[in-house]
Amino acid sequence: MLDKFKDECGVFGIKPHHEAANMTYLGLYALQHRGQESAGIVASDHGYLTCHKQMGLVADVFSEEALARLPGDAAIGHVRYSTAGASLLANAQPILINCHHGQIAMAHNGNLVNAGEVRRRLEGIGSIFNSNSDTEVILHLIAKSKKKTIEEAVIEALSQVKGAYSCVFITKDKLIAVRDPHGFRPLVMGTLGESIAFASETCAFDLIGANYEREIEPGEMMVVNELGMRRSSRPFKEKPARQCIFEHIYFARPDGIMFGESTLAYRERLGAKLAEESPVEADMVVPVPDSGVTAAIGYSNLSKIPFAFGLIRNHYVGRTFIEPKQSIRHFGVKVKLNPVKSLIKGKRVLLVDDSLVRGTTSRKIIKMLRAGGATEVHMRITAPPTTHPCFYGINTPTRKELIASSHTVEEIRKYIEADSLEYISLQGMLDCLENSNPDNYCHACFSGEYIIGFPGQDKESMEV
Repeated sequence: MLDKFKDECGVFGIKPHHEAANMTYLGLYALQHRGQESAGIVASDHGYLTCHKQMGLVADVFSEEALARLPGDAAIGHVRYSTAGASLLANAQPILINCHHGQIAMAHNGNLVNAGEVRRRLEGIGSIFNSNSDTEVILHLIAKSKKKTIEEAVIEALSQVKGAYSCVFITKDKLIAVRDPHGFRPLVMGTLGESIAFASETCAFDLIGANYEREIEPGEMMVVNELGMRRSSRPFKEKPARQCIFEHIYFARPDGIMFGESTLAYRERLGAKLAEESPVEADMVVPVPDSGVTAAIGYSNLSKIPFAFGLIRNHYVGRTFIEPKQSIRHFGVKVKLNPVKSLIKGKRVLLVDDSLVRGTTSRKIIKMLRAGGATEVHMRITAPPTTHPCFYGINTPTRKELIASSHTVEEIRKYIEADSLEYISLQGMLDCLENSNPDNYCHACFSGEYIIGFPGQDKESMEV
């Protein structure tokens, strides 16, 4: 899938560790796929918090000199791609504040559906915001809390917001991890010797050599104190779990465990289910790299149609790439993907991708394959039609931009100029889960079944 969704965010935290900032840097490096817009780390050293954050990739933001200026035995970090708030340094995280509770910094993955409503209320009583990120709303609520302890202030603040939040907080002597009661976004816990670590995905633990222990449960707060001792609590009212199914389909790295499922194995089962539901005569199964690869293998294995890398991706295309002034047809896709003409010429191609949102990218890829000599191009999608936007942490387009919200599958097929087009069924997608309860998943982007409503004007503001 290429630029059809903006990535969400990744968070990491560790305490106590004598190289906390370095471990956080590595953890963020492993989570880079979750956000390439900005990166930041806040470290705690003898009760004082220090922050370094910039726009850009993790490896560009943090030099050896920058990490040396982040001493201490505890740290949190964040990689971001805007899901709420503009692409500005002011919105980069972690966000560090100083209030009557002392210094506190926060890194947040998710969207708050009532952020606008709460922000307007806070501004009405004199709060001044430095960003337009919904994360800052939580910190303002913490700063205004009259609770005696920082833990109580965090609980009080989070009790006033609605939506998705998987957060890590750092104070002068504590590391706090919290997941919202519905558990929309992932948050896992691991151990590295005597250290406790938190991350959006288990791949961060693999890189630093930590052992994955378990998920932070929906509605759970885990506090690591100054001695490195952890304490779990369930301070929020219990609600139905609604883990994001699209984490499995696209966002998560395939080498990890997400919501109790192997992401790699799940995607392979999606491909096999697609082959079962929507067979077609073809000469080769070709994935749209990289997220379509594993599903294409599953489709190939069940259908017995040979798998082939008929599209090669250029992994070195970055934000600083300069496009030539002269007009080149389909340049944006061509710079990222190139068909292997010697493989596809004269062949019937079965193209596998994880989703189809606006349809423009799929249309261009199919034209490239035909120009490369493919005689037929059949497309199979490992997600159901995306008919509704997500308001819980994935920056999908507005509903009017989602082609499946206003067009039939046949109309979409004609638009992308495929010989055939089929999506996996909603039930088929859920049936591919092996180790988790399908009822615990959010699939609102496919079904329109939102579990949290939108107060006031907030839904409209998020659709802009």
